[in-house]
Parts: sequence; C-alpha cells; structure tokens
Amino acid sequence: MSELSTADLEQVYDRLAEAIDQAEGHSELMLVKLALLLARELGQRERVEALISDALRDLAPA
Repeated sequence: MSELSTADLEQVYDRLAEAIDQAEGHSELMLVKLALLLARELGQRERVEALISDALRDLAPA
C-alpha cells in the first residue's frame, strides 16, 4: 500500500475541513460515516482499530 505525499495529505486535510463546514451541525455523523467508508475500503479491521487508537493519542481531555 502506498502512502500519500505531504502535498496530497494537505489537499485531503483541506477537503475534510470543507466537508466539516458543509456538514452544518452534523460533522460528527459525517466523520463517523467517512471512517466507516474508509474502513471498508481498507478492509483490515485490526489495522482500522490500531489507527483509531493512534487518532486518540495525545488528544486533550474534553
């Protein structure tokens, strides 16, 4: 599996930020749907769970 370049990641970040703005109050639901679509595309439950753990790392407490 190939990795995205820094420029590609920046474009994905920008598109994701736009999508969050477009979700207008439903950003959490949109992000969950996106995560599930990406998980299906990846097709590796264990890898998805590891990435979820990575995403949680270093978050400030709510």
